[in-house]
Amino acid sequence: MTVPITAQQIRTAAKATGSAANLQSVLTSLDRYGADVGLDRLHRLVHYLAQLMHESGSFKFDKEIWGPTPAQQRYDTRTDLGNTPEKDGDGYLYRGRGAIQITGKSNYTEFTAWARKLDKSAPDFVAQPDLVNTDPWEGLVPIWYWTTRNLNTWADQNDIETLTRKINGGKNGLADRIDYYGRLALVVCGYSPDASGAKAFQRAAGFTGDAVDGDVGPKTRAALHNALLARSAVSGDEAVRSAPVVEETTVEKPVVPKKVEQEVKQKTNWLSTIFGGIFGTGGFAAWLAGMDRDALILVAGIALFVVIGILIGGRWLVRRVKDIRKELEA
Repeated sequence: MTVPITAQQIRTAAKATGSAANLQSVLTSLDRYGADVGLDRLHRLVHYLAQLMHESGSFKFDKEIWGPTPAQQRYDTRTDLGNTPEKDGDGYLYRGRGAIQITGKSNYTEFTAWARKLDKSAPDFVAQPDLVNTDPWEGLVPIWYWTTRNLNTWADQNDIETLTRKINGGKNGLADRIDYYGRLALVVCGYSPDASGAKAFQRAAGFTGDAVDGDVGPKTRAALHNALLARSAVSGDEAVRSAPVVEETTVEKPVVPKKVEQEVKQKTNWLSTIFGGIFGTGGFAAWLAGMDRDALILVAGIALFVVIGILIGGRWLVRRVKDIRKELEA
């Protein structure tokens, strides 16, 4: 595919002068594999590149800067990353590499297995982790990480916080990632990556008054997401949301068909009618047969209790079906 974002647009949105070679590795892999993994959609690609720009300092770094900091010192015994519990140098050996800075022996092991499905002659990155930063692997590392974590799902929902958690394990650098997203989205939409560009976009998007503030906040990010969706020429299946603020106008995607809800209502009404009729008829017949007053009241009470229970249960069932639909859509 032809990558729908150019190197010049990325450089315009960048906050630092990056390595042309590092950026080219990423773009070359996107050109070859992007369409295969859904990264030909512009709204996803902006999220993808914004996360990479944060992780790599605008593609300036392809290897983690080592202090070591206190956090880096703890890498050595991070068994959750696949490193050994002993202080034997695993933390430094399997430090972050690539545009997405994969870290820990487990990631290097998994990437080796994935790469060898593409090319049986792919290196053993566990034995030689520095080879991650050679072509074509340097551009493939972030694609592997992105796709194996199903991150397109969160890009479709415009959820930068969840993307950050999935990539980083926490919210480190969240503000910077949000800023990169806003800058790149503005540039791709034809605006400058600063406050003046944000104001121009806000006016074009129909914002008025104090809403035209040049701040790429949740509502502006939602509008940018919609603009990118339109430029992606998608069908509208992707959820149009802005984390943490949900867009007021979203494309309804019925997961539980309305026909099912109608059938539930009809069955509930039908059951209540039948049971009501049975108990009503039974009570009348008992009265005719000379049933004493206390027994008749008891039968009527039981009948009323059952009917009310059916009605309440039916309404709960209908509400639950709707809740399930909302949960699935979210």
